[in-house]
Amino acid sequence: VQLQASGGGLVQAGGSLRLSCAAGRTASNNGMGWFRQAPGKEREFVAGISWNGASTTYLDSVKGRFTISRDRAKNTVYLQMSSLKPEDTAVYYCAKSRTSYSSTDYSQYTSRGQGTLVTVSS
Repeated sequence: VQLQASGGGLVQAGGSLRLSCAAGRTASNNGMGWFRQAPGKEREFVAGISWNGASTTYLDSVKGRFTISRDRAKNTVYLQMSSLKPEDTAVYYCAKSRTSYSSTDYSQYTSRGQGTLVTVSS
């Protein structure tokens, strides 16, 4: 599965961005996740969504600011990011879960697309 993330860019603190992930038809029954990695830091789970969108999971520091969603008809997963902070600066990428649900454990994902850079200025 080719995953393509897009929508990143430069935004001021407090601003918003919406990331998109073109997941392909074969991912329609899989959970999906968004991860990020900042320079010099470990990769971290940001948000996940189940195959049907009924279940979502978030990193504590983004709860209430980020929203993950998916449009199965378009085979696309979104990450709406609001109230952005400089510490949200990272390369964000989407990944396909091995199961119908997401996981915070990256080893549970089978494929990952190229990331999109999000830079939040103070």
